[in-house]
Amino acid sequence: MRSPHRTSSRTRAIALGAFLSALACGAGPEPLATDPERPGSPGARWEILDMLREDAERPRHPADGGGRAWLVESVSALRTAPALRNELGIEVETDPGIDPGPELEAITAGTSGRFTIAYEVGPLGIATGGGIFLQVSPFWGWSTPQVEDPHAPGYTEIEVSGDMELSAVTLDQQLLALEVTGRALEAGERVQITFGAGIWGAEADRYAEKNSRFWIGVDGDGDGTRSYLLDSPGVEILPGPAAQLRVTLPSIARPGETFRITVAVLDSEGSTGGSMTGEVFFDEIPPGLELSGRAVLGVESGGRATLDAIAREPGVIRLRALGPGGLEAESNPLLVSAAGPQILWGDLHGHSNLSDGTGTAEDYFRYARDVAALDVIALTDHDHWGIPPLDSSPENWAEIRRQVRRFHAPGRFVALLGYEWTSWVHGHRHVLYFEDEGEIYSSVDPAYESPLQLWKALEGKPALTFAHHSAGGPIATNWTIPPDPILEPVTEITSIHGSSEALDSPTVIYDPVPGNFVRDVLDRGVRLGFIGSGDGHDGHPGLTQLGGSPSGLAAILSEGHTRKEVLAALRARRVYATNGPRIILRAALGAHPMGSIVPATEVGISEELFVSVIAVAPLERIDLIRSGHVVDSMEIDGLLEVALQRDVEDLKAGEYLYVRAVQEDGGAAWSSPVFVE
Repeated sequence: MRSPHRTSSRTRAIALGAFLSALACGAGPEPLATDPERPGSPGARWEILDMLREDAERPRHPADGGGRAWLVESVSALRTAPALRNELGIEVETDPGIDPGPELEAITAGTSGRFTIAYEVGPLGIATGGGIFLQVSPFWGWSTPQVEDPHAPGYTEIEVSGDMELSAVTLDQQLLALEVTGRALEAGERVQITFGAGIWGAEADRYAEKNSRFWIGVDGDGDGTRSYLLDSPGVEILPGPAAQLRVTLPSIARPGETFRITVAVLDSEGSTGGSMTGEVFFDEIPPGLELSGRAVLGVESGGRATLDAIAREPGVIRLRALGPGGLEAESNPLLVSAAGPQILWGDLHGHSNLSDGTGTAEDYFRYARDVAALDVIALTDHDHWGIPPLDSSPENWAEIRRQVRRFHAPGRFVALLGYEWTSWVHGHRHVLYFEDEGEIYSSVDPAYESPLQLWKALEGKPALTFAHHSAGGPIATNWTIPPDPILEPVTEITSIHGSSEALDSPTVIYDPVPGNFVRDVLDRGVRLGFIGSGDGHDGHPGLTQLGGSPSGLAAILSEGHTRKEVLAALRARRVYATNGPRIILRAALGAHPMGSIVPATEVGISEELFVSVIAVAPLERIDLIRSGHVVDSMEIDGLLEVALQRDVEDLKAGEYLYVRAVQEDGGAAWSSPVFVE
């Protein structure tokens, strides 16, 4: 029978989980004014921390999270729609040439399907007033389960047997509750949930991922607290049709040394793993560039290929590629030079489906290595978000550590262990360990609720912390607590949230807090280098900008691909930031490279500033920022490559200097500052 549609105050109260999940991606209420009795960052959200602690400390009844669930079937919405339309008397023209296909073990990203889930009550039953919950991922386009309108996506039917009585209601984004309104449910009784039972089915995740979960929660005793089945069923989301081609080169190669070219075919959202086959050809290969073979795409490789190459002559190389199906791409620039530091590209901040992202930890690292062609990668899922929260799931933390060990390949690919310390009081930071093991010091734990407590716990360890989205949404950083100079020598100034550099920056962060930008912090005497990272939740580390938002990458100046060398470069601030494009940026004040600390003199320092930029797209300008002000802005007039010198005079103790290069398309790079002390 179909369930009645009514609700209760208890059922409404259980929407907290979905509310908090939405906050993790920056949604939710406007920031609150700082409470003088409970200090923190501008707009500190103590009420969120209080709710998280209350939920974590609330006792769970043995019946909470009881039972088992499985996917009975998943079928294309095209297969089920005609019969439903006839039943409802709705005439919709369809193309008779469209094959609805067989029952699905997987569904293509961005399409619709019908998913039937069976739930069997556990041995302790479910009390009257308790409930069963269907939580679909609240991110990336899944329909919200609803029981009101069969003409709308996400319509859900509930089938029960005998005299069972359930009241179904949508509580929040992607969250449906089935409250037990009649007698208690007994062990072994079953409920069938058909998500997408209406005309249009249920729209699926727009990003490809394995095991996209239909989380089943159970409040067994009716006290308003639920736990989720850790083996809740899921479905595989396949990539859409091939829509774009990516060709990635390293940014620096030495003459005569072998380097790798990475080729990948992606769908319109940037997902990989498609079935396109064929060869990718390179148009007008530059003189002196030798390719070791052919870039052949195969089904087994998931639309990816690599080949080795050698550049014999110094200069800048850009490759234009022609792929199957008419796909075209132009690579990032490669500088062939015996001089200058090597550039390792890293994305040090991102999320998987172990918190509020999409995709598995394994696929996150594989995409970083084989598609985005990164050199350094970290997965930083939230400490207290996700089902279950990472800080209470030793199994999930062990899985992240396992994948870090599996993918780490010194000399070629650096995988780092990390997590996000998600403080709604002092701002978010991610923590990176430069060894295989490390602990989660949760921001919800009173022992680690402040940055000072976190740094104390990390003292002496090969670890770093990074403040991010520090100037605004979803929560600004509490800069009244100065960063630890050893554990936090750099800061993430750009990501999907926008730029926290300064108000005059390209793609400024949303909900900016005046006086809380990184440049304001530098003006107060704090020394910080600059990196970018994606903070991506779409399973595409290193290429988060493909989703159309600002992004971030860390350019790490290190000759070696080892954790020790990467850590040394970060601590020395031998880094720069971009908001996605692989712009090659060189900047030095006399003999002092970016990130340096220059001893002050009595008469002030006068040196020549050298800047070299090799851009991905035509340049608009290069800005020189000195001690809080843009003191020079040089228009470039659409050039791709620029080298220039400027005299800088009378730098005094306490001053700093850095460069910002801006492309016409909004892509940008920021050097780490040089500081005078």
